[in-house]
Amino acid sequence: MIKEDQIHEAQKKWGNGIVKIGTLKNKKVECVEFTKTFLNELYDFKNKEVLFKPTKAVKEQFRPNPEMALSYFIGGNDSFCAEDDGFAMKPWVDVKFKNSGFIIENHRAIAMGNYFFTDLEGAVVKVEYTFGYTLRNGNLIIDLHHSSLPFSS
Repeated sequence: MIKEDQIHEAQKKWGNGIVKIGTLKNKKVECVEFTKTFLNELYDFKNKEVLFKPTKAVKEQFRPNPEMALSYFIGGNDSFCAEDDGFAMKPWVDVKFKNSGFIIENHRAIAMGNYFFTDLEGAVVKVEYTFGYTLRNGNLIIDLHHSSLPFSS
């Protein structure tokens, strides 16, 4: 059975990965390789289509494959999706999760809440998220990622 501390660890690993991607923004080859590894280790793209709705996607709102996810995180002139400027390339210096709640089953878990991205100047961006995890070989792997900015009227 999945435990809450496994979810916290998966979230920490994800946040640290986003920060690391940004530190590599001036080393293109390393950045691409690290981001591919990040996607392969943390998302379940190898086994199935992932339900991925990133925060700042407008034209291509859903990113069900690793090429589209890579494009979202690192962007660039040769991005798979033309709208992508590289969410992780801000760069962010910290990512903190504040969970609202969990649904935990034997080999499946869903976490929902807010995460907070801190940039180089110390500005913090609050984003809402829902992550779905599946337990595979003792590790939590993301198969659902929905992220959006809070509603503003």
